[in-house]
Amino acid sequence: MADTITTDTFDSEVLGSEGPVLVDFWADWCGPCHAVAPVLDQIVEEHSDLRLVKVNIDEEQELARRYGVMSIPTMILFEGGEPKAAAMGAQPKTMLEKSLGLVEA
Repeated sequence: MADTITTDTFDSEVLGSEGPVLVDFWADWCGPCHAVAPVLDQIVEEHSDLRLVKVNIDEEQELARRYGVMSIPTMILFEGGEPKAAAMGAQPKTMLEKSLGLVEA
């Protein structure tokens, strides 16, 4: 289960994380966001070092602006406090893993 991140917790939970963190920018009304959620859960299960967190863009608009999120779902992989890779839209698992650099392209 993914933790919900807010503007107040983002820096410590994501930027300050020692391991890689996959941030899922989503909204409750977004159908593709709900469709991709189980795929993200499966990816995290298979990559034991990866942590998944969720940012609700309706509640955390500042975070969405900070990272240039223009459409959802947008997933951004952070490593060492920096965005490393990103993927947009509901995609099949293999495509998401490739876009995020979790497997060889």
